[in-house]
Amino acid sequence: MLKHRGFPGRLPRTDYQFTLRRANPKGATPLIARERRPDRRSPDKNADEGFMRALWENFGDTPFERGNLDAGRLSWLLGREVLEATDPFDPASYEAMLVVDEAAARAAFPDVFDS
Repeated sequence: MLKHRGFPGRLPRTDYQFTLRRANPKGATPLIARERRPDRRSPDKNADEGFMRALWENFGDTPFERGNLDAGRLSWLLGREVLEATDPFDPASYEAMLVVDEAAARAAFPDVFDS
């Protein structure tokens, strides 16, 4: 499992995790696209925005390996702001390649790109 050095481990001053410390011996948790409803709590929305900010600052629009990035946090963005970068795509692989869809990310998280 690739460890993304310099990527924040969590959202500052919260328990919202962004990275894993070690690989799961049973294999990677599969990524699944989760629906974000408009009535989500503010802390959850802030965690999504903080994670997108970290993705953009670390990878921009270049493809990146899933590595030690948290499956739960990625799943909230998968299929919209974060897309599969390879075909075939294995959602249960630490080596899965992803890419930020800049247009979708700008529309969903304008504050990330305005600062």
